[in-house]
Parts: sequence; structure tokens; C-alpha cells
Amino acid sequence: MKDTVFIVHGPATPARTLVLDSPHSGTVMPADFETVRTLAELREGEDSFIDELYLPATARGVPLLAAQFPRTYLDANRHAGDVDLELLDEPWPHEYLPSGKGGIGKSLVWRTLDEDRPIYGRRLTAQAVHQRIERYHRPYHQRLRELLDAAHARFGVVHHINCHSMGPKTSVLIEGVKDQPRADIVLGDRDGTTCAPAFTAFVREFLRDLGYDVRVNDPFKGVELVRAYADPAAGRHSLQLEVNKRLYMDTATLAKTPGFAALQAHLMALVDAIDAAFNPQARHA
Repeated sequence: MKDTVFIVHGPATPARTLVLDSPHSGTVMPADFETVRTLAELREGEDSFIDELYLPATARGVPLLAAQFPRTYLDANRHAGDVDLELLDEPWPHEYLPSGKGGIGKSLVWRTLDEDRPIYGRRLTAQAVHQRIERYHRPYHQRLRELLDAAHARFGVVHHINCHSMGPKTSVLIEGVKDQPRADIVLGDRDGTTCAPAFTAFVREFLRDLGYDVRVNDPFKGVELVRAYADPAAGRHSLQLEVNKRLYMDTATLAKTPGFAALQAHLMALVDAIDAAFNPQARHA
């Protein structure tokens, strides 16, 4: 089952303090999805090619956890209790911790695509949603925690980059204004709570020096995967990194552009810089 849930690219045990995860780049459609939308429509919700962008990091001893299931089926970057009650045909008997995203149909299990296009022609049972949590959400989170723990046990510190992409332009639902250009890169540390300020500042300045327009916590602050396992005081640092899709792909055709290689090279330079600056063993050497 795990081959349809996630893949760990690179070493099973981190050789650096860095761990990467890409929760929204999966394209393997589960048999029980039973959606009324086309594959092309469903792919609107994915972080296309994000796992591929970071793949060369694995040759540097950095593990990359990549979800294989689509975000529109289940969003691993939501709390397991962030259930959209409007999607269910019965009461929810398990933990319930809503984020507010259910109001736009995009909580743990998506109900709609943009423009309120329904993903299903029916409501789902509580059992069906709970099964997705047990088969997909829980194993993904467990494997991420294992990778983070392994790096922390080896180095006494771990730096986790939660890897995402964002659409080129703003939306009314997120920023309150439509079709304005977004920044090149947005870093999210949940207002300084998921990693040391020095780590966020280092990543921000490194990318700015490469010529990127970088924002912090504006408009994306980071969600569950940076919140759940962060503890900066204990040396556990998690940072969400959103890259603008216009830098590397055509959002209309979902094809990579020549900018892909340049962005990938810059992200690998960032990986090396983080290791040089924050790996205790590298600094000692």
C-alpha cells in the first residue's frame, strides 16, 4: 500500500540535518476517489513538479518524502480533525478540529475546486473519510516524524523544509484581491513559532541575494506539517517554502519551462548553504 501513499527519495537515514517533504505533488488517483471532475481539473490543486524540483538534494544525503496521492483526495497538510462536515452524509464521530477551510470546501478532504465546482456527485460517509485518514494521512505523518526524529537523534538538530508551490496571482479567497502578481517565494513559520528566527532570516536573505522577491508569512504562514513537529527550543525547526509556479512551469499546460533548471539549481544551492550554516558537524569540520 505504501507505494501509493508516499515515496522516500534518497537515504532512509538523513546524512544532513535537513529533511524535505512534498505533500501536494502526488498524482496517483486512488480507486475509491469516484470524483465527477476530470483529471485535468483535479490537477489544478496540485503542487506540480515540486518533488522533482528538490530531487537532486537526495544525492546530497537529504531525504525527500513525497506524497503519491493527490491533494484533492486528501490534504496531508491539514490536521486529521479538520473535517468538512458539509461533505458528510452523517455525523462525524471522531476528533473534530476545524480550520475554517471547510467554508471554501478545502479542508482535509476537499469538497470543491475553485469557483465552487463540486468534486463529488454525492456526500461521503464518515467511514470513507476515516479510512482515508488511516490509509494515507496517518502513514505520511508517521514517516515524516520518523525522518525528523532520525536527523535530530544524529545531529541534535533538524531543519525541515515543507515544500510547496503557489499560483502566480492572488485570489479573493486568500488575499482579498484578485489577479495581482504574487511574490516569487513565500516562507511560512507561523509567525516565528515553528523555527528559530535566524533560520527563517537565513533562508530569506539567501534567496533574496539570488534575486527573488521573498515574503515571510504573507500570505502563507504554514499549516499542519510545520506546526505538528516543530519545537525550536529543542532544535526542531520547520519552515514552509512556497515557490511561485510562474518561475518554473506553464500553469495552463502544466508543462515545465526553461526556468525549471535555474530554480532547481538555486534550491540546491540553498540546501548546501543551510547545511554549511546550520549542521553542527559541518561547522566543526
